[in-house]
Amino acid sequence: MSNQNLSGRTAVVTGSTSGIGAATAHALAARGARVVVTGRDATRGADVVAGIESRGGSALFVAGDLAASPVALRELAASWSAALDGRVDILVHNAAVCPAVDTVSLSDADLETTLAVNVRAPQVLTAVLAPAMAANGSGAIVVIGSWMATVGHAFVGFYSATKAAEAQLARSWAAEFGPSGVRVNTVAPGATRTPINEGSDDVITRMTATIPAGRPGRPEEIAEAVAWVVSDDASYLHGALIPLDGGITATR
Repeated sequence: MSNQNLSGRTAVVTGSTSGIGAATAHALAARGARVVVTGRDATRGADVVAGIESRGGSALFVAGDLAASPVALRELAASWSAALDGRVDILVHNAAVCPAVDTVSLSDADLETTLAVNVRAPQVLTAVLAPAMAANGSGAIVVIGSWMATVGHAFVGFYSATKAAEAQLARSWAAEFGPSGVRVNTVAPGATRTPINEGSDDVITRMTATIPAGRPGRPEEIAEAVAWVVSDDASYLHGALIPLDGGITATR
């Protein structure tokens, strides 16, 4: 018997105005969760909310910039909680910045923004929201990682390093908050067609042509895995890193 009904639960998905984040917001809402869609683009956010509502789901948009200061991030987390009647049951750290450059070409601005969005924001937001989950005795946090965090690359190395750091944070959060009922896990997609890699279709096609799946991933496939991870079907899953990558890390 499947127990993936999320009715009565609330969720926040960062970077959910497009790509994997939007697909995840849709998947959680389809299972009954009330979802905060958040990001910088209000127009795209409104479109995602409208799409969820057109399918009978419940969602609202709260604008936020994850590159902001820790103080602003704490205020953003408080606004999410307020919008969800004081309780966040599910938190999906999806937002990420991926400068498409090598080590020498990485600018100072891209370095700071990537660190801020990929590492600092998840740390600050978890520190704000996880204690309330623990006090309630339940909750689920999911980090959207990357297959690139587990192998060396001559390109986008800094992005890969931040995703490895985020996965390690997730393991530590599992150890810290798991005994209080908060499950923390990482879902690590492979090459998936999303706005973050727009313009790289040829590269992604070549990258995935020889992997077991033989193709790139779809945002909806990642979203379905996240929906399972946060559901009661995965109640014994703590501190895991799930490589949802078409087999690329297992066979590369």
